[in-house]
Amino acid sequence: MSDQPTPDPTMTRIGEAVQLGRSGAPAEARDLLTALWNEIGPTGDPLHRCTLAHYLADLQDTADAELAWDERALAAATDLTDDRAQRHHGTLQVRGFLPSLHLNLADVHRRLGDPTRARAHLATASSLVGHLPDDPYGELIRAGIQHVDEALAAGSTDRLDSHPG
Repeated sequence: MSDQPTPDPTMTRIGEAVQLGRSGAPAEARDLLTALWNEIGPTGDPLHRCTLAHYLADLQDTADAELAWDERALAAATDLTDDRAQRHHGTLQVRGFLPSLHLNLADVHRRLGDPTRARAHLATASSLVGHLPDDPYGELIRAGIQHVDEALAAGSTDRLDSHPG
């Protein structure tokens, strides 16, 4: 199986919207991703739903809205198979998505003042980091787990500087 991506117009559209958000137009990116979510629907392709919800969470104006999108991303991941992910890119495995998804949920629960749920998701993220590669992405997630853990220990509900939003 090739590690080269298979062209997927929906994933391309998601990527373009994400780049738009990162280039300083988060409201436009949010609108594009929301419209795309409406096209895909809540029972559409799980890779599309997971990816889109994961990025859309970071573009929300409130932690409550972010939580809803983070929960959608995790729910979609439970419907996603390695086979489907690998049709997009040969190296993808669902278990590699899970530490980040649980980290995001830990952080948003922390910011919403729910340390019990935050710690539960953080523990799950920590238990899954062994599935991450030793590369910049893996290092980013491991550092994020440490930052959220430190913020929880300090009782902080502030947005972390490392948060992508």
